[in-house]
Amino acid sequence: MTQSFRLTLAQLNPVVGALADNAAQAREAWAQARDAGADMVAFPEMFITGYQTQDLVMKPAFARAAEAEIARLAADCAEGPAIGIGGPLIEGGKLYNVYFVLEGGRIAAVVKKHHLPNDLVFDEKRLFTPADISGPYRVGPLRIGTPICEDAWHEDVAEAQAESGAEILLVPNGSPYSRARHDTRMGLMVQRVVETGLPLVYLNMVGGQDDQVFDGTSFVLNPGGHLTHLMPGFVDRIVHVDFTETEDGWRAEPGEKTPLPDDWERDYHAMVTGTRDYLLKSGFSKVLLGLSGGIDSALVATIASDALGPENVHCVMLPSEYTSAHSLEDAADVARRLGTRLDTVSISGLRAAVTEALAPVFEGYAPDVTEENIQSRLRGVLLMAISNKTGAMLLTTGNKSEVAVGYATIYGDMNGGYNPIKDLYKTRVFETCRWRNLNHRDWMLAPAGEVIPPRVIDKPPSAELREDQKDEDSLPPYPVLDSILEGLVDREASIETLVAEGHDRDTVRKIERLLYISEWKRYQSAPGARLTTRSFYLDRRYPMVNRWRDPS
Repeated sequence: MTQSFRLTLAQLNPVVGALADNAAQAREAWAQARDAGADMVAFPEMFITGYQTQDLVMKPAFARAAEAEIARLAADCAEGPAIGIGGPLIEGGKLYNVYFVLEGGRIAAVVKKHHLPNDLVFDEKRLFTPADISGPYRVGPLRIGTPICEDAWHEDVAEAQAESGAEILLVPNGSPYSRARHDTRMGLMVQRVVETGLPLVYLNMVGGQDDQVFDGTSFVLNPGGHLTHLMPGFVDRIVHVDFTETEDGWRAEPGEKTPLPDDWERDYHAMVTGTRDYLLKSGFSKVLLGLSGGIDSALVATIASDALGPENVHCVMLPSEYTSAHSLEDAADVARRLGTRLDTVSISGLRAAVTEALAPVFEGYAPDVTEENIQSRLRGVLLMAISNKTGAMLLTTGNKSEVAVGYATIYGDMNGGYNPIKDLYKTRVFETCRWRNLNHRDWMLAPAGEVIPPRVIDKPPSAELREDQKDEDSLPPYPVLDSILEGLVDREASIETLVAEGHDRDTVRKIERLLYISEWKRYQSAPGARLTTRSFYLDRRYPMVNRWRDPS
């Protein structure tokens, strides 16, 4: 008689520290698995605690509370499918990242993580103890090997589990999104399948946590690297996968394969998801932002509206005597198209009062960027006041190009609790706006169509802090600037390399200097959705005081 095994995959969105809530999600998914006749339900890495916990997991009381929640989950789900779920374990005075297998009201098996990642946003060697490779465990008729996330990026763990009798591989993950990351994961998992000859289940979590966004896109591979299932990105999903024993071993039956969107859509979905979850998980349901009539604030307003609904987005225009009529019209047009609230609060009177108050102190000094920064800081004061009064979180709107070179005012337009476009270079801001105008998905809560006016996209960018100001008065054209920054930041390229690629040496030196002297601003900046493997925060960590400059 042919044997079968039903494995339920729970691609879900935990909240760091919400142990009882995460366990409640697990119980609900377990009930669905039970009703579907599943033999086992699997959850991602560190699901009970949420991920990443950073140093929180090093607090013994927290780790013990997580273990207790696992024990309660086992007791509550004794009659029905087994459970695989990630969490911490303190054993022998050491802390481990483990995958608990719960069955019959008890912890039936514990798989400990062997390879601890220590690159990009990961610092698990700081947190956990590396363990010896764990063998497979049995659930019903099936022996399962479980390389935990990073374990599957190396051949030894899967190979050892296959040699120890594993018949399928279940890989629970907490793998955050970055552009083209899915292709890397798929390539590595195909390698594990080819090496072991076993089916492989790659199960990833979804949702935003601080700057990181987990994209799901879980999948199942049969031997030969044949894809049988591909789950959608960035959304909760419960999928039942049926395995059948054949003469050649266990095989996954074909299932649903959701088409993988392109990078433009996945980036945008990551920004919407990151914004929504950072707010909701922090206890905010409404946002506020300064809508200038420029492209960056228009895109942030659109992302926020898609994340929370336009009715929960409050835009404020804060004009001065330097604000053009076009900017006033464009801000109003953006708010009208999105359906958000828009208020106008002039800073002209405040600016005049501050100028008068400072006149005795400034006597003998020529006007310079100081007066421009005062305008930005006055706007920051007013926006923070409205945020405090209404309880809406202030979003900041600086793109990665500006964040990189410090083209933003600390305690001014950098004010805010979250920045949806922090990892999006200016040239990608333009293209993202064009993409959103042409595309609408069911996960977007703002209207479909041309929500960002073409004039906002096409006009020359300007901070409008003095007469006839343009960004290119202070910076190279954005295609040039972004190409240099991609070299300096994303590739850690030398000045010599960038000059060889066609860039002007003096311009590259100027941008390198601006990049380094702006580090202190980034230390005080709001978090934002991570889209690349060189985002500002955990991916790229530079000293604030740094006198080194590339001599080439």
